[in-house]
Amino acid sequence: VQLVESGGGMVQPGGSLRLSCAASGFAFSTYDMSWVRQVPGKGPEWVSVIDTDGGNTVYAKSTKGRFTISRDNGKSALYLQMSSLEPEDTARYYCARGRTMYDWWGQGTQVIVYS
Repeated sequence: VQLVESGGGMVQPGGSLRLSCAASGFAFSTYDMSWVRQVPGKGPEWVSVIDTDGGNTVYAKSTKGRFTISRDNGKSALYLQMSSLEPEDTARYYCARGRTMYDWWGQGTQVIVYS
């Protein structure tokens, strides 16, 4: 199993980024997938989850209306479109396999929102 995130970077408040996660080594289309973020010194914070066919998505209150999770099962890819970014969104973002419990994580991609 491999999950490889990309797309992080530095943006100013109000900016946008699109994160991607390339999955391999397992039947991607059969797993719910999540995005989780973490700030150094704090525990992981769940961001969003998407079901196997993309028909159901759920968001943390802090990101709802600003972030959009999606997936392309044909490409074994997971995405997170982030808009109206705030300094509080600064974190390392991880792609994780699972809905509420995660058995595989990627290495993460860093997002920094600076003013």
